[in-house]
Amino acid sequence: MKKLFKLMIVPVLVLSCFQTVWAQSSKASKQAVKVEEVKKLMDAQNYVFQADYVVPQRGNSRSLTYGYYLRVSKDTLDSYLPYFGRATSAPLDPTDGGIKVNTTKFDYKSTTTKKGGYEVVITPKETQSQGSKDVRYFRLTVGATGYSSLQVIGNSRDPISFNGYVEAKKSKK
Repeated sequence: MKKLFKLMIVPVLVLSCFQTVWAQSSKASKQAVKVEEVKKLMDAQNYVFQADYVVPQRGNSRSLTYGYYLRVSKDTLDSYLPYFGRATSAPLDPTDGGIKVNTTKFDYKSTTTKKGGYEVVITPKETQSQGSKDVRYFRLTVGATGYSSLQVIGNSRDPISFNGYVEAKKSKK
C-alpha cells in the first residue's frame, strides 16, 4: 500500500510543478505583450489615463467610479477629474468643479525610468482655457505594465494624486 501511494504521489507532484511553470510562463508572456503595448502608446503620445483611485492631500482616499480620465495626444490635452481638497479661490461657476482642462497648447516632456516605465510632465500653456488656470502641471508616472500615478499640481488648489492605468484611446464612432 505504501509503495502504491508513493507511485501515485510522484506523478501528482510532477504535474503540479509543470502546471505552476506553465502558469508563470503564460503570465510572463501576457505581461510582455502589455509592456510592448504601453511602450507603443507612450512613444506615440496617444493614450488615456483612467483614474480609479484618488488620494487628496487632505481627507480620505477613495475609489472612483469609471469615467475620470486624462486624454493625451500630440495636439490635444483633455482632462475630466474630480477634486477633493482646499482651494484658495472659488470658481466663478459653482457647477464648474473638478479638474477640467481642454487645450491644444501645452508642453510635454517624457523620460524613461530605469525599470522601463515613463515619467511624463505636462504643462498647460493657456491660462484662459477651460480649467487650465487652476493647473500648473500634471506629473504622470507610468509603470512598464501600464499601472500609473497622476499628480496634479494646481495654482490655487492643494495637490492631488490619482492612481489608475494607461490604455489606448478608444475611437469615437
